[in-house]
Amino acid sequence: MCNNTENESCKCIAEILTVINILQQNASCCGDCCLDTCDRGFLGCGTTTFNCNTRPITLYTCAGNGTPWTMPTSKDVVDCTTTPGSCSSVFRVEKIDGCCATFRVLAPNPEPTALSPYIATNSFFTMNLNCVCSLKCLQDTYVEGV
Repeated sequence: MCNNTENESCKCIAEILTVINILQQNASCCGDCCLDTCDRGFLGCGTTTFNCNTRPITLYTCAGNGTPWTMPTSKDVVDCTTTPGSCSSVFRVEKIDGCCATFRVLAPNPEPTALSPYIATNSFFTMNLNCVCSLKCLQDTYVEGV
């Protein structure tokens, strides 16, 4: 899968991200009970009345040796290895186009709540999904400003 230039090689990751993107665009809580998987058919906050609009994810690349992919939380040029507080490994999928996906970097909320652990940033990146070997979905949540 890694660095494979065939469009079919990214199909698994691209399909899951497409589902997440559609759910985020049509976000509404649902009382349905399903497995808590990345491709679960609704954004769910369980029994709360709070509306979720994001399924945050962490990406793992083929060359990452099990370390999550990180990106700066601002548009400034930042070295995430030397200034980890200025980077995040939590993202929101914004767009899917074949094997390319655009993500928004989510930053930890400085005043975290159980309902809103992340804040939206204006930091975006596009990734070739052929470079992604796995993703981890985090708890559905509400992110203001998306």
